[in-house]
Amino acid sequence: MRTPSRFRPRAPLAMAAAGALLAPLLSGCWTGAGGTGSGGNSLNVLMVNNPQMVELQKLTAKHFTKDTGIKVNFTVLPENDVRDKISQDFANQAGQYDVATLSNYEIPIYAKNGWLHEMDSYARKDTAYDQADVLPPMRQSLKGDDKKTYGQPFYGESSFLMYRKDIFAAKGLKMPAHPTWQQVGDLAAKVDGAKPGMRGICLRGLPGWGELAAPLTTVVNTFGGTWFDTKWKAQLNAKPFKDAVQFYVDLVRKHGESGAAQSGFAECLNTMTQSKSAMWYDATSAAGSLEASNSPVKGKVGYVPAPVEKTKSAGWLYTWAWGIQKASRNTDKAWKFISWASGKDYERLVGQEFGWADVPAGKRESTYKIPQYRKEAAAFQDVTRAAIENARPNDPGVQPRPAPGIQFVDIPEFTDLGTKVSQEISAAIAGRQSVDSALDKSQRLAEQISEEYEGR
Repeated sequence: MRTPSRFRPRAPLAMAAAGALLAPLLSGCWTGAGGTGSGGNSLNVLMVNNPQMVELQKLTAKHFTKDTGIKVNFTVLPENDVRDKISQDFANQAGQYDVATLSNYEIPIYAKNGWLHEMDSYARKDTAYDQADVLPPMRQSLKGDDKKTYGQPFYGESSFLMYRKDIFAAKGLKMPAHPTWQQVGDLAAKVDGAKPGMRGICLRGLPGWGELAAPLTTVVNTFGGTWFDTKWKAQLNAKPFKDAVQFYVDLVRKHGESGAAQSGFAECLNTMTQSKSAMWYDATSAAGSLEASNSPVKGKVGYVPAPVEKTKSAGWLYTWAWGIQKASRNTDKAWKFISWASGKDYERLVGQEFGWADVPAGKRESTYKIPQYRKEAAAFQDVTRAAIENARPNDPGVQPRPAPGIQFVDIPEFTDLGTKVSQEISAAIAGRQSVDSALDKSQRLAEQISEEYEGR
């Protein structure tokens, strides 16, 4: 496999193609380490508004601040907004925020650009943190090209197929232990309409590189497709890619949720919880909500690995992790917060305060040895852990790739490319254009990236 071009020095003009991720570089507003950060005995933390983070916010003053005296000022925003704000502050090294939630997509890129503080020096001294306890796929996904660690996972996830056990039993159907997508399509047809208002499956159709493009890319991988070959030739209108997209679009149009073109993770979660879908392929982190004490489908859902076609596994690998801005004036205190928020004791705290199904799992070996967690998460914890451990970011398909990534291509330009391509495919889901038309347009978009990377 060739070394990805993102690991080589690139011209400022080329970096502009990354869109929102790197847009601040073009503004000329380099404020350096003297920014407007917290200072003193407080930290500024910028994070996504996912349920697990909201619970963290509720626990911080009562526990972390009480024990350390360090006040934490949180800024909590929706995913798209928080990504924009993080990229602006970190790219400019403005230093307004000491810590931010970043994914395993951004961290290698940010590390290469010198925007993050390494964490190995802190982890080595902090023996209670126990870096070796972090699951190997998570550890590896948060390293830079220099092999140093630049992020610590708050929670980790892969993807799997969720299905209503009671509906399948009532219809006399059995879910295979390791289903193929063709089997899933057949099952979706059989359970469609099993109850009034219930559709066969829910699949994301909402545009976005982290929405529709995420599950769809795992389908592309296992059908034998890829966004780019090893020479950075775009492959979006090649037969394997087209077969995967046609299958996905046909499945969701025939047996998917109503309004699929506007349905993302949140909408599918709501659909599954309200018994309007018999199956759902998505993030393993969804199981905590489906099995929560107040969930109307608690105990009714079964979980199996991500469906495959030509590969042995197909689940993605994702983590929301903590990164420390290089310009932060409070890196020591930032580490103390991260060590607490991603440590073993925090998971036990969440279990005791909110319930064990809410534990931000998928990142530590020790989590799966906690009796209370194993009991509460019995329906999904083994499948989740296996999906994470079987994820293959460097080799997710049937051919070599020019850059790592399962549900994304780990180059700065993918945020813009993935979103634009997903808009075209979402339009096909909505019936506004054919798959062929969507992919011809998408191919032209991808070829612009090919021109940038070919020969590097």
